[in-house]
Amino acid sequence: MATGRLRYYSVAQMGQVNVTYVIPADIPPMMTEGNEHFKRPMKTLYLLHGYSGNDSDWEYNGIAEDIAAKYNMAVFMITGGNNFYLDRKATGCQYCTFAGQEVVDFTRKMFGLSTKREDTLIGGLSMGGFGALHTAFAYPETFGGVVALSSALIIYDIKGLEPGFADMMANYDYYKEVFGDLEHVDETDNNPEVLFTKNKDYLCKNMPIYMAVGTEDFLYENNQIMRRFLEKNDARLKYEEGPGIHDWVFWNNYVLKGLDYVLSEIK
Repeated sequence: MATGRLRYYSVAQMGQVNVTYVIPADIPPMMTEGNEHFKRPMKTLYLLHGYSGNDSDWEYNGIAEDIAAKYNMAVFMITGGNNFYLDRKATGCQYCTFAGQEVVDFTRKMFGLSTKREDTLIGGLSMGGFGALHTAFAYPETFGGVVALSSALIIYDIKGLEPGFADMMANYDYYKEVFGDLEHVDETDNNPEVLFTKNKDYLCKNMPIYMAVGTEDFLYENNQIMRRFLEKNDARLKYEEGPGIHDWVFWNNYVLKGLDYVLSEIK
């Protein structure tokens, strides 16, 4: 298994960024015998971390190497800070552009990856689950499928927050800085629902979407709102839930279920 960490200058973030990668380019044939995924060209998966995480999470806490070996898939992991993978007006704060366009273009060129939509997937957990949905809907011509786990769909909670607000994660100033005008945040492109509605054409409608959340997860209800929205809008959605909280035990289990579904749908 080829693994590593590279650094390059990001125009979107106006600085050096780290990208961790796992590429199954050196697996002996005896270990891939009978695996149908190795009878097709390698696909690519971009995995997004959660709040307070970084590009190493899916490798050290998660199962990035297992994913690469099981599905013949190059896996790339980026660091997006606590920015929900959203673009802001400030120079160096274009996190959606970074996740959905720049790092895809860079890694495709550097590693000779497939440029086909059906070969390019995105996934994430918690804040990264929000980011995976948002980024996929922002760049439906790039991504052929999305896996969103325990997604931090806090867009439903922060609308109308007033100065002085604070919760266990952050405060009013943080939410305003990241999401913009909180009074109308649900009407902006920072809301995945808005992006899906704008792009509800062939690309978004035929994109397999997998969502999963633990029944004891504190984000359970937020995920039900998105689930109902996608079902109402005839999305190609598979939703699953099961016993579990907001932890790696749940994510490492359900990321495989999600990839099984998405790959079976796009072939």
